[in-house]
Amino acid sequence: MRFSTQTLLLQLGVVLLVVLLSGIVHAWLVYERIGDEAENQALTLARTVAADPDVRADVQAISKEEGTPPPDVLAAGPLQAAAEAARVRTGALFVVITDETGLRLAHPDLARLGERVSTDPSVALAGEEITTRNTGTLGPSAGAKVPVYSPGSTTIVGEVSVGYSVESLTESLVRDIAPIALTAGGALLAGVLASFLLRRRLQRLTLGLEPEEISTLVHDQVAVLQGVDDGVIGIAADGRISVFNAAASRLLDMPDATGRHWSSAAVPEQLKRLTKPAAQDAEAVEIVAGGRVLVASARKAWHRKEDLGWVVMLRDRTELQQLTQQLDAVGTMSTALRAQRHEFANQLHTIAGFMSIGQYDSAKEYLARISATGPLKFPVEQAELLQDPYLQAFIGAKGVEASERGVALRVGPETLVRGHVADPQDVTTVLGNLIDNAVSAAVAGSGDERWVDIELLDEQSHDGGALHIVVADSGDGLGELDPKEVFTEGFTTADRTSRPGAGQGLGLALVRQLARRRGGDVRVLETGTMGGPGAVFMASIPGVMDTDAPGNRDAGATMTEDNDG
Repeated sequence: MRFSTQTLLLQLGVVLLVVLLSGIVHAWLVYERIGDEAENQALTLARTVAADPDVRADVQAISKEEGTPPPDVLAAGPLQAAAEAARVRTGALFVVITDETGLRLAHPDLARLGERVSTDPSVALAGEEITTRNTGTLGPSAGAKVPVYSPGSTTIVGEVSVGYSVESLTESLVRDIAPIALTAGGALLAGVLASFLLRRRLQRLTLGLEPEEISTLVHDQVAVLQGVDDGVIGIAADGRISVFNAAASRLLDMPDATGRHWSSAAVPEQLKRLTKPAAQDAEAVEIVAGGRVLVASARKAWHRKEDLGWVVMLRDRTELQQLTQQLDAVGTMSTALRAQRHEFANQLHTIAGFMSIGQYDSAKEYLARISATGPLKFPVEQAELLQDPYLQAFIGAKGVEASERGVALRVGPETLVRGHVADPQDVTTVLGNLIDNAVSAAVAGSGDERWVDIELLDEQSHDGGALHIVVADSGDGLGELDPKEVFTEGFTTADRTSRPGAGQGLGLALVRQLARRRGGDVRVLETGTMGGPGAVFMASIPGVMDTDAPGNRDAGATMTEDNDG
């Protein structure tokens, strides 16, 4: 049996029990009220009869006589007539008059005259009034007993007992029970209807699931949501955030937002746009949040035809993005090295040719020129200012790429790098993005010359040195763009003629968050002018440089000289 059916039957049972108990209690209270009224009515009638002067005088006269008159005399006497008149007039079950010994002087059943009453008359004969409910010779009754005093004195000469039949009380109760029954029936009907409505609501709220199924779903949900690395955000149909797992909090770098309204939550606007009604079939998008590159997707959730809200999934692609950039850098350097290897092979062939024809002096002179310039020369002006091998290789490879696009890559004269790169990953991300954007801006510029200037300066500290990077280009600058706008997530200038390629939607936003996460920053120093020079970007990346000991630097310089020679 389904839980909703069990709940319905239980509710119906409770409603029926409550109605029955309420009806019984109400009927009992009505019966007690009618009985109290009958006792009060019997007491009033008994007082009236006992206070009648004729009754008092007749009872006193009989009490003074020796013995009790025979039943036929009592039946024809005035006391019997007075008692019967009162009984008939009021509808009482009986009106009984006794002497001071409790012998009946008046009774509805003439055969009982002269006999002792069936109930104890001692309380009334002692001078007290009493109401009773007992069973006598005429059946169960509710009545009263009142003492009869002799005329002009306080001497008790008898008592008057009046009773109303319990059957008449029951008849009154039956007459009054109809409203009680109607009320109970209405309450029962209302309870049944409420139970059915509650059953339907319960089924709708639980989606027709049994308690065991709900418990299993809750356990599974907790296990899945807390056990996955992907961020999961659930938005209910009313716009409240119902699920916000630990991975989502970590990826977005924000506290748990469960219970908050989605529209006011401190999540990126791009996520909110994914849950617009028109975005039900929107593709996944890449966003930058919390210093990470995230792939976000949103799906509408339905159960049968009921709208359950939205489910937003977040996947971390930061490491993949950084690895891709590193691979691009390695690919760039590999391409440059292949070109230089071909150049080096040509130089060896030239030397071999001089030697084969006996031109030893020419070969020696050629070798001297190679020793002066180095066997491998990247197309980067003033590259000799770079002492770090990684920066030499990376910027040299970028110089090859820039040269292929007709852009001269130059190292500025203020460059001074005394340490070596300790974190190539972050340096590759920041420096590579800034150079790529500058080269693209130079290519799109309207000036006659195309160049990109780079200046690097390291700052030494006990907890790791910082690398400061300044990149300028010959492009047309940012134009009317707000410098803050180029760091907006998703911003790109690919469709702008003034500076196409200045951003790819994620590059600048990512490098700024990366730098700020380390305690640095990336900002625009100059916005540039049309026709050149273009924009100037500056980046500060703390903790990416290590200081070389003097011996290490000398060894590195010697190795460089050996390679050049």
